Amino acid sequence: MASGGLQLLGFVLAFLGWIGIIISTAMPQWKMASYAGDNIVTAQALYEGLWMSCAMQSTGQIQCKVYDSLLKLESSLQATRALMVAAILLGLVAIFTAVTGMKCMKCMEEDQVKKMRMAVFGGVIFIIAGMAALVATSWYGNRVARAFYDPFTPVNTRFEFGSALFIGWAAASLAILGGAFLCCSCPRQETSYPPTRGYPKNAPSTGKDYV
Repeated sequence: MASGGLQLLGFVLAFLGWIGIIISTAMPQWKMASYAGDNIVTAQALYEGLWMSCAMQSTGQIQCKVYDSLLKLESSLQATRALMVAAILLGLVAIFTAVTGMKCMKCMEEDQVKKMRMAVFGGVIFIIAGMAALVATSWYGNRVARAFYDPFTPVNTRFEFGSALFIGWAAASLAILGGAFLCCSCPRQETSYPPTRGYPKNAPSTGKDYV
């Protein structure tokens, strides 16, 4: 029962992490304009994401523009996109795999060993998906930090971490943690073999030979 509860907890955490990865990927607030310099502009807030850039006016109106051409984007941004999309797809595969191996499901009840392996395999895929999202968000955040502290970057074009990055970091951590729980939830069981049949014992020799 304890392993079943740990398995369910791991799946819930990993699933919430997968949802967070989707939200982070879709959000435009991957980086936001910094107003730490002398020229403070409060009329609008500028955001940039993986798919679009947005400007929020002081009235609360938000205007977004999708990036025009894929070929004009930086290679690092394209790689970040690819990693986040791969994390989403891997998470989807992990969900179906882990659900098949869950103890509360009726699938594959006739073979408990394969059922446990499916749950562990789903946990491994969740960990890979979380690592992909963690690499993407950390890489993007490192680029934002390096540009911010670069003395050659104009003050009015500096950006800071956006809320989507923090959501991505938290979601990746949940996916990795949940996948680890799934991998550790199945107790080790020794392979059971059918009882061996005893061979009939030879009758004791009476010392007489029959012809």
